[in-house]
Amino acid sequence: MDQVKIFSPASVANVSCGFDVLGFCLDSIGDIMVVHKTATPGVVIGSVTGEDVPIDPNKNVASIAVKALLEEHKTDFGFRIDIDKKIKPGSGIGSSASSAAGAVFAVNELLGRPYSRRELVRFALAGEAMASGAAHADNLAPVLLGGFTLVRSNASLDIVKLPCPSELVATIIHPKIELKTIHSRAILKKEISLKSAVEQWGNLGAFVSSLYTSDYELLSRSMKDKVIEPLRAMLIPKFDEMKEAALQTGALGSGISGSGPSVFALSKGAATANKVGEAMKKIYDSIGLDHDIHISPINETGIKIL
Repeated sequence: MDQVKIFSPASVANVSCGFDVLGFCLDSIGDIMVVHKTATPGVVIGSVTGEDVPIDPNKNVASIAVKALLEEHKTDFGFRIDIDKKIKPGSGIGSSASSAAGAVFAVNELLGRPYSRRELVRFALAGEAMASGAAHADNLAPVLLGGFTLVRSNASLDIVKLPCPSELVATIIHPKIELKTIHSRAILKKEISLKSAVEQWGNLGAFVSSLYTSDYELLSRSMKDKVIEPLRAMLIPKFDEMKEAALQTGALGSGISGSGPSVFALSKGAATANKVGEAMKKIYDSIGLDHDIHISPINETGIKIL
């Protein structure tokens, strides 16, 4: 192959109880990327449509991730990356992870797949670290592996692929404001109380169990965040009202998607997920805040070749 076209999906990180370690992959929104082989070694960013992202290969997360791969896998040719950017940067649904993971996935295909999807995470991490100021794989892992993933260790990239209950559907509302991860991380405390820690890891353990057993009630009880959400909620317009509206409409749980400003909810079944979306939409309509709504099943595959 001399070129490949892919769909690189959005994702939700943290999922309330799993800050920096838990994430899941969406299916209804993602970037479209075309990567071509070039005669000249190295990597360049070609056309970029949809959103305003850097074309300088030293500043674009996609090219930075590919450079990390090419430092290990030397070639006598290069690559051009064309991006139709459907995920707004700073939206909280893994914009940088989509670009970084998609780019290394596509290049790996053109190289004859020398690396597994799991091995590609460490190269994509170079782009994600530049974008967010921290090397964490909670968005990258679900984009590359699909479904729900748990990052047991960011240092060793020990990643666990988790099962997904068949009726689980996500609702995402994105207020059209930008909230960069590097800024939303700056307000977090460096230390937390033992009481909060115990509650958080209890919820995370129960949440993982609920995925294996398809126990929707346990999943609902586990989607609590006593550590991060109280600090970041103030950055998101009408967050408390939206979360309450989602729960009152039948959502299993709701919280901040990644670092925000998007808010997510998980529901049992598409009908409930759509009702939750309507309830959330009414709140932003009432204050005239422009927004996008996405209703998506959990994408169990991750990146797809088009």
